[in-house]
Amino acid sequence: MDIDRLKQLLTSVQSGQLDLDDAAAQLRQLPYEETGIAKIDHHRALRQGVPEVVLGEGKSADQIVTIIQRMADHGDNVLVTRVDPKKGETLTKAKQEGNYDPLSRTFTLQMNPFEDMGRGTVLVVCAGTSDLPVAHEALVTARMFNNRVDELVDVGVAGIHRLLAHSTMLREAAVIIVVAGMEGALPSVVGGLVEVPVIAVPTSVGYGAAFGGIAALLGMLNSCAGGVTVVNIDNGFGAAFAATRINRIRC
Repeated sequence: MDIDRLKQLLTSVQSGQLDLDDAAAQLRQLPYEETGIAKIDHHRALRQGVPEVVLGEGKSADQIVTIIQRMADHGDNVLVTRVDPKKGETLTKAKQEGNYDPLSRTFTLQMNPFEDMGRGTVLVVCAGTSDLPVAHEALVTARMFNNRVDELVDVGVAGIHRLLAHSTMLREAAVIIVVAGMEGALPSVVGGLVEVPVIAVPTSVGYGAAFGGIAALLGMLNSCAGGVTVVNIDNGFGAAFAATRINRIRC
């Protein structure tokens, strides 16, 4: 439940269109619903502006189906991250109106139409094609959180002219998410070109001394470009969440 649905419910009671018992039935599971396997936080959107997101990793397909069904029953948009193809197939069969994206490993169920809630565009910049799974986790998350989203793909520092060809897009974005593996240099480059917040996402892509993304993480943390913030390795979701909050700040 978000603030608009709560206001609509109270207005219906005030106008006599909805009696108290029906209103109480809709509110009885607030602020969370106990299912035995999870305490579903239906008030998350009221507090944080976005509904609860389900981490699919470590949960069985049946557990995820139970959770998303309860969320859908309450009219919440559903986003499940870290969903492997086998679970994705099960979720798609259980909720045919949903969408499984194997690239980002996300399952989405859009219960409410898109409503642009940001000041501008969240731009997702992806260094290499190998970084796309993480970049698309950020992209899908940002879209589900009602942001206008655009992306630049395969514009890493090995061919920096590919990035510079899109300098206008970089300058016009409200916030930029930069996803890179290897040595993680791209966020520093972007940070030196723009005046908007840059959120860097190190990925686990790279050879031995990349240490599963640690080299990229340390490189980004030590960026000499001001205004670059760094999230955890492969955490496209976390970057999109932070970008959403920045994009909703009203000047």
